[in-house]
Amino acid sequence: MQTFTTRLDGVIRVVPKRFGDHRGFFAQTYTRRDYAAAGIDGDFVQDNHSLSAQVGTVRGLHFQAPPHAQGKLVRCGRGAIFDVAVDIRKGSPTFGQWVGFELSAENGAQLYVPPGFAHGFMTLLPDSEIVYKCTDYYAPETEGALRWDDPAIGIDWPLQGEAVLSAKDSVAPLLADLDSPFLWRGEA
Repeated sequence: MQTFTTRLDGVIRVVPKRFGDHRGFFAQTYTRRDYAAAGIDGDFVQDNHSLSAQVGTVRGLHFQAPPHAQGKLVRCGRGAIFDVAVDIRKGSPTFGQWVGFELSAENGAQLYVPPGFAHGFMTLLPDSEIVYKCTDYYAPETEGALRWDDPAIGIDWPLQGEAVLSAKDSVAPLLADLDSPFLWRGEA
């Protein structure tokens, strides 16, 4: 597997090695020992799988607050998505900044989004399936969200036309209105 750091400390792009032949391919999409050595040492306790039927479906930007903050290891099992992480750690030198990568069934890439970051994605192909591991259980009482199109964040979504949104995501607050429950504990 190859790992790539991003400009947001803790967000890591992973490309598992694939072994292919005339039948298709095989890949190990998670091996605790190898991922821990790459800096992804979360205790994954839940796997999620979602399907977004329409191109331009945006889910996010979501997070869970402590004590149920989640790290996520995201991959696309079918289709393609533009996957995004936004730093929401108070005091972080990259607070409010984002990174985004295409994850697809074809490229096999993954994105690790640690606690302290909002996460979202947009479908690039119809019937895209997203599979992700979480480091804590779903706890709806700790859910938080940010507007996917907040101009202060400025995500360059590769959107053609109108976004397909849930009612909840369409009214999510702006970053300026967020009292983030996360604190940056690193060094500049």
